[in-house]
Amino acid sequence: MAKHQKIRLGIVFGGKSGEHEVSITSAASVVNALNPEEFEITVIGITKEGRLANTSEMRAMLPQDVQSRVSLSPALEADGSAMRVLSDVEPESADSRKFPQIIFPLLHGPYGEDGTIQGLLEIAGLPYIGCGVLASAVGMDKDIMKRLFMQARLPVAPYRAVFTRDLGKEMASLKQWTAAEFGYPVFSKPANLGSSVGICKIHDGGEFEDAVRHSAQFDRKILIEKGIDGREMECAILGNDIPEASVVGEVFSAHEFYDYDAKYRNPDSRTEIPARIGDAKAEEIRGLAVRSFKAIDGSGLARVDFFVERGSDTVWINEINTMPGFTPISMYTKLWAASGVPFEQLVRRLVQLGEERFRERTGQKISVG
Repeated sequence: MAKHQKIRLGIVFGGKSGEHEVSITSAASVVNALNPEEFEITVIGITKEGRLANTSEMRAMLPQDVQSRVSLSPALEADGSAMRVLSDVEPESADSRKFPQIIFPLLHGPYGEDGTIQGLLEIAGLPYIGCGVLASAVGMDKDIMKRLFMQARLPVAPYRAVFTRDLGKEMASLKQWTAAEFGYPVFSKPANLGSSVGICKIHDGGEFEDAVRHSAQFDRKILIEKGIDGREMECAILGNDIPEASVVGEVFSAHEFYDYDAKYRNPDSRTEIPARIGDAKAEEIRGLAVRSFKAIDGSGLARVDFFVERGSDTVWINEINTMPGFTPISMYTKLWAASGVPFEQLVRRLVQLGEERFRERTGQKISVG
């Protein structure tokens, strides 16, 4: 790509999930961080109801200072696409503007990070940044994710998955089993949410039922996970078939664990990059991060979260995030900046990786004819 050519980037933001506001913040952060001389940005909003937003709805969603730097489009479209996905408002004439060359689905949580928007983009023939349908879906479902990790002989904390429909008849036996097998503390988690939404730390049996029922509000399946007394580490991944790992960073939560409020609202939470864990332990974590990414067949980007257990120094994989946050406090961009890849270079690389994967998919046969 010639240096004088602008990258025409389409950013999808908002979404039908509890992380709607996080997505808006991520989108605004990306827009503000990119040089308008290098990037021509179109934004496509998705409302909390799951509709493509019209232009007036997008103006209400986005901060005012961002709007002057972008074009607003009520359609999901790009160069050479097989179809256009429209809101209830017809977009301006295609002759009067340029289509994005690639879509950045900057959505977090269900209906965005879980393979659903990726499937729509695949059907529409739109190139996009990030993991494909399978890796996105697996990365969102913590139960299936952990099963694949265990099959790949990766270290995963002991857990049990339970369908919420069975809690009424199984609550007493589940509580008894948890105390016998794991002891306390444990965590209850919705299987398919991000940003620690719906997660509870359960200190003793007296808290068990209320915590489990709280988590069960958010998904049809929950996890009961053995509590690990550990330091929280994160590592960023960049690449397709030959992924690279960033330096390792450590998260210091303002709360007992890194919940939604500690991540996005409490200024006392902080990070340290690189983490003070020694070269050998950092290399172990980086190696596990790459193996985790390959285990789910990831592409483009991801962030892998770990615990380093106090006392034993054992490394446990907590989860992989296939579309990590891009907010001002998010670790993904910070980890790559500390690894020598500044923000704009990182986005350019993500665009290249997305286009590379798109060419690979479109060049493959889908029938024997």
